[in-house]
Amino acid sequence: MTGHLRLGVNIDHVATIRNARGGVHPDPARAAVLATEAGADGVTLHLREDRRHIRDGDLDRIREVTHLPINMEMAATEEMLEIALRFKPETAMFVPEKRAELTTEGGLDAVRQHNHLSDYVRRLQDNGSRVSFFIEPDPVQLIAASRMGADITEFHTGRYVELVQAGEGELAGAELARITECAAQAVELGIEPQAGHGLTFDTVTPIAAIPELTELNIGHFLMGEAIFVGLNKAVSEMKRLMQAARAESTE
Repeated sequence: MTGHLRLGVNIDHVATIRNARGGVHPDPARAAVLATEAGADGVTLHLREDRRHIRDGDLDRIREVTHLPINMEMAATEEMLEIALRFKPETAMFVPEKRAELTTEGGLDAVRQHNHLSDYVRRLQDNGSRVSFFIEPDPVQLIAASRMGADITEFHTGRYVELVQAGEGELAGAELARITECAAQAVELGIEPQAGHGLTFDTVTPIAAIPELTELNIGHFLMGEAIFVGLNKAVSEMKRLMQAARAESTE
């Protein structure tokens, strides 16, 4: 159980807007600065194979402007491994990646990729990065991550959010229970449990109340909300909701 719950702010979609015009504005590094000033605990970014979000040149710029730990989401490819070994993010997170998807769809299949990923995990850890797997709240996937030596698992909250937004209360409750149970199991296995994907002001509280979770990674909603209220206010409000939920759950 942990008292403090960290917020990792994903700045990918600032880069998405920039890339739509092919120029240099808005600058994702500036978003990293604003997130830092607003109280974020980490910066998350995804260097995709097709560079639709973050570009290679963004990495060092973002490192220069924030003291926060960087969580680099990446596909399990030789190209991304070599970039991560050079960049040395505090956390290297393996995520599934498809060219046709708009955003990450579901968790990594750690079971099927065991032989492929094990060497990547070792090389990144030997290089000083912690390794995270973005997986479904599934005990089978969690055990596979544990056997490969993952330091962290981030549980996919996308299905939970979709069920809440669709008014499927019973199914949403069952999905929340899955996340809760897997977070507890991760701790038993010696893995740090985190969660993220699709979380909003309206859906974050039950997730933040799970006492074993150490960090939530949130991006798209915060960047969308920032259009209306500014990034500082969006990040601050998300942290307020998270900490209120955690405080209530630990009373």
